[in-house]
Amino acid sequence: MPNMNERQQEYAIVTRALNREFRVRLKAEGLAASLRNFFAPQHKTVNAVNDLDMQIGAGEIVGFLGPNGAGKTTTLKMLSGLLVPTSGSIDVLGYTPFSRDHAFLRHISLVMGQKQNLWWDLPPVETFAIHRRIYGLTDQQYAERTKELIDMLEISDCLETQTRKLSLGQRMRCELAVSLLHQPKILFLDEPTIGLDILMQKKIRSFLLDYHRRFKPTILLTSHYMDDVAALAQRVIVIDRGNKVFDGYLSDLTHKLHPEKIVSVVLNNGNFICNPEEGCRLIHQDGQHYRLLVERNRVPEIAARLYATGNIADLTIEDPPLEDIIGQLFTAETRNS
Repeated sequence: MPNMNERQQEYAIVTRALNREFRVRLKAEGLAASLRNFFAPQHKTVNAVNDLDMQIGAGEIVGFLGPNGAGKTTTLKMLSGLLVPTSGSIDVLGYTPFSRDHAFLRHISLVMGQKQNLWWDLPPVETFAIHRRIYGLTDQQYAERTKELIDMLEISDCLETQTRKLSLGQRMRCELAVSLLHQPKILFLDEPTIGLDILMQKKIRSFLLDYHRRFKPTILLTSHYMDDVAALAQRVIVIDRGNKVFDGYLSDLTHKLHPEKIVSVVLNNGNFICNPEEGCRLIHQDGQHYRLLVERNRVPEIAARLYATGNIADLTIEDPPLEDIIGQLFTAETRNS
């Protein structure tokens, strides 16, 4: 049986009872209230993260989900050392992040879709050169890694263009490249595809999957695009108002909150009767196209009945949209609080 130190080494990220509070100044409307607030300001304490326990294994890709204001970005900033926790402990690769040790910083990278690492008035290739000096890369390391990232991200055509003149998609791919030059062991991604069109989102996801397959970094990903999470992560941690409300596999979350599947069927002719007592409910019909909500354990039976009609033009079986499942989790937590 492994000892405590050996078990600790199995994880890239460990937090225990992690808390972060912010003291917020209150401001009421009106001149009189403003004057009172100036001479006798009032404050309240906001708990952004509450008693967060988290263990993430080396090489895992984990989706970190929650509504706006849930505490996701605050947590990422604590894990990367930008914020000091109010209480609790953090261990990232054996380091205490807010100590900001150089050895720790060489092993991590934080990519925020709404912030930038690129110098606005310089072309990306010059920012690459700056980061090369910061991380002390040899000529060979720099040449090999830049070529690899340029090829993987398809950015050869925009390296010498001033960053401010790049499209959002070009800039995001260059952001990823500069953030990965030092081959970090942990990659914190905060909304990496925000604002991108569907095609560019797919390109970013494909790159991240390929990069992870080749280099096996630990990735903690926040995103409001559930396609990002579904494509990249098998495990998700969900927080709401600073509290962890789920930690497990996506499939388990789906089974827990939505024990049905959606059966979409197109009939050549005729109709199909779907009764709730049979575990089947019609949720949409457009001519001969039916969408049915079916209990998971009854799907084979209902599908067999449909095929037995001899009128099937097309039939697909799918899980409900992940956005609906996550939204249902937040609603359930609100009801239970």
